[in-house]
Amino acid sequence: MSDVTVPADPPFSDESAGVHRPFIQNAGTRRTLHFTQKEIQSSMSVLNPDALEIEYTRMMMGFVLFKPEPAHILMVGLGGGSLPKFCHRYLMGAEISVVEIDPAVIALREAFMVPRDSARFRVIQADAADHLRGLSEHADVIFLDGFGVGGIPGALCSADFYADCHRALRDDGILVINFHVNHPKHHEYLDRVRASFGSSMFEVVDDDMTNSIVFACKGRLLDDPAAAELKRPASIPKDAWRQLMPTLRVIGATLELR
Repeated sequence: MSDVTVPADPPFSDESAGVHRPFIQNAGTRRTLHFTQKEIQSSMSVLNPDALEIEYTRMMMGFVLFKPEPAHILMVGLGGGSLPKFCHRYLMGAEISVVEIDPAVIALREAFMVPRDSARFRVIQADAADHLRGLSEHADVIFLDGFGVGGIPGALCSADFYADCHRALRDDGILVINFHVNHPKHHEYLDRVRASFGSSMFEVVDDDMTNSIVFACKGRLLDDPAAAELKRPASIPKDAWRQLMPTLRVIGATLELR
């Protein structure tokens, strides 16, 4: 267990005043990140801090079926650091950059055992819309998991932003987006992604019909029929593959129906 100082309950948010600051709650060996009492933004077992506790995070890792050895992964949204930690531990050849706008979220990184900045891992405090606007052929994989109270900020789901993501990807790069299925503009958001990526995209929905994970490729990599065979790439350690395999089966079935 980590020996870092963890903020005590009750939380820092004053929901009645419309003020929402990230806060931590602890229950046994589970540590969760919240912006409000009603929603969990991230969940971690302090006994296994690098594991992916929430299904949608395992779904987002489905990109390894197409791009198992990315050189650079760019992530939008730090949260509790579940995906950054998993990629840092298991994708040893990847450089990982995480863009997070909220310094209060970054301030909790030690409590969630997020790695310190290093030659292959760094957290950047910035507005992701501004950050990606200046990038070209920069990353092999881009994760979009930037949520605040009320959902995805408007600047991170605009047609212009998805065009910036397309430009920031290298050839055969993959954009992976976490959406809420029941958002009233969900289909409009998909159309905006399609405007930049064309037909080289597909959607997978989790079991409880809450999260929609969209994979969009700059190229035709998603059309590779070998991805649906679910064979472990040599670059993916066996223990990581065991964590991901049940969810990857769902992705494989979705690919077969395309």
